[in-house]
Amino acid sequence: MQNNIPEDGSLLPVMESFYTIQGEGYHSGKAAYFIRLGGCDVGCHWCDVKESWDASIHPLTPIQTIVDQALQHPSKAVVITGGEPLLYNLTPLTAALKTNGIQIFLETSGAYPLSGNFDWICLSPKKFKEPMQGIMPVAGELKVIVFNQSDFKWAEKFAAQVNKTCKLYLQPEWSKSKEMTPKIIEYVMKNPQWEISLQTHKFLNIP
Repeated sequence: MQNNIPEDGSLLPVMESFYTIQGEGYHSGKAAYFIRLGGCDVGCHWCDVKESWDASIHPLTPIQTIVDQALQHPSKAVVITGGEPLLYNLTPLTAALKTNGIQIFLETSGAYPLSGNFDWICLSPKKFKEPMQGIMPVAGELKVIVFNQSDFKWAEKFAAQVNKTCKLYLQPEWSKSKEMTPKIIEYVMKNPQWEISLQTHKFLNIP
């Protein structure tokens, strides 16, 4: 168990949930209901949701309540994010969402074993806790946050391990975007297998 959270996945620590527009990666621009789970030990120093790290301060929520709230919105797409959502058994939650015809997108560092049934997996590997090998073949997109020059080499390390159809994205870390975006542009022009992902929700002031 993680902070007395049941291993059967019947209760999950929900930090927040909200209906919005996906701002980054492959599904950027699409309406989706976000479920942000609390709890993360990956420890990115530039994380913009550090309040998600401590699972114990977020209410344990029955999965049926989570599903009922998701069904209140027009889009039948759900993004499960965190924190690090794979700290928990996501099989019951994804099964319940699937029963109601909802598409499910996962955002994860891949640092823990995969559980659940997803339509799309965004793998965003972090140097602080590397992803597990099992997630590489099933990732739909590889999204690497570029904070400094060494992150390009880090990105190529995992590009060599994901499946051939996996979309490859380089995304500037928000606080370093003025410095790193020109470098990303130059890199993508020289290495066109990569694409640029931007945090468009921040430009548009969308939650």
